[in-house]
Amino acid sequence: MITRRTFMSLPLGLLTSGLAAPRPVRAQGRAPLHIRVVSTPVLIFAPLFVAIERGYLRREGIDAELISAPGGASVFAVLASGRAEAAVGGLGAALFNAASRGLDFKVVGPAHAEKPPVSTPLVIARSAFENNQIRAVKDLRGKKVSVNVIGSATEFWVSAALLKGGLTMSDVQLVEVNFPDVPAALANGAIAGGMLGEPLTTLAEDRGQIVRLSQDFINGMQVTAVYFSGAFMRGHPQEAVGFMKAWLRACRDLYGGGYRRDDIARIVEKYTGVPADVVKRARAPFHEPNGAMNFNDFTRLQEFFRNRGELTYDHPLPPSAYIDTSFVTQALRAVGPFVPPQ
Repeated sequence: MITRRTFMSLPLGLLTSGLAAPRPVRAQGRAPLHIRVVSTPVLIFAPLFVAIERGYLRREGIDAELISAPGGASVFAVLASGRAEAAVGGLGAALFNAASRGLDFKVVGPAHAEKPPVSTPLVIARSAFENNQIRAVKDLRGKKVSVNVIGSATEFWVSAALLKGGLTMSDVQLVEVNFPDVPAALANGAIAGGMLGEPLTTLAEDRGQIVRLSQDFINGMQVTAVYFSGAFMRGHPQEAVGFMKAWLRACRDLYGGGYRRDDIARIVEKYTGVPADVVKRARAPFHEPNGAMNFNDFTRLQEFFRNRGELTYDHPLPPSAYIDTSFVTQALRAVGPFVPPQ
């Protein structure tokens, strides 16, 4: 059974002040370890959905409860406070700021990368396109453009889309709009453009609500990751490795044309509410089947947020300050390297 809870926004000090927080425990007998995983019901989280539905996590002795948390730093506060054991999310300013403050979590593996056509494109209202109000990125000058969270990896996305279209971030007004609310915000004129993640993009396209204005501005960059809390890593190392084994197996199921398979599309439909036929037509993200992380991408993102003035510390953090590759390494020993089918 799928369960999802939402954490209310709490001050960071309260979350980390030592208030009693439930820790993952095994019930008597052979019951699996119950863990809470912060996630969002969009396409880039599909390996998590597949790992649950195909029994990969249960095989590793893990029962995963999906929870949601407010965007930004709250995800890392939830991890550091012991209120979740794992998370899947973006590599934004909040990650680097939380790591600089010594919060107790680590990046342990990649979640997804994007290749043209990207699975999180810059979109506009179809009416604006058909009325010739906006026909190219340059037409967004002086207008409001949305990301799901200010300071998130999506901000890097919109910057790249603007640059490819001849604009910079200073040429637009950046605002926050949650992905599911983007089509309505475009329709009522609250924003002129916005980033929208699949499969919501294809769904809105089918409904005649949006046009993809830019979808080829990134090629292969990693911008999301899997995170573990320090308590989970130290207290349950076997299950932490097991989580990564399950994640890699699910990534391999999604490799190539995985998203177009009926069984996979039905799983994604179950967790996102988007019909399976739409999922099969959506632009698929890429999930690294061997868990390799590109440290250069992390460095590039850190520099981007520094230039944006969104980091709260002075000296760049080395990857070792926030990344632990040992769980992927151990998982690969167990599942073996992935060899793409011929």
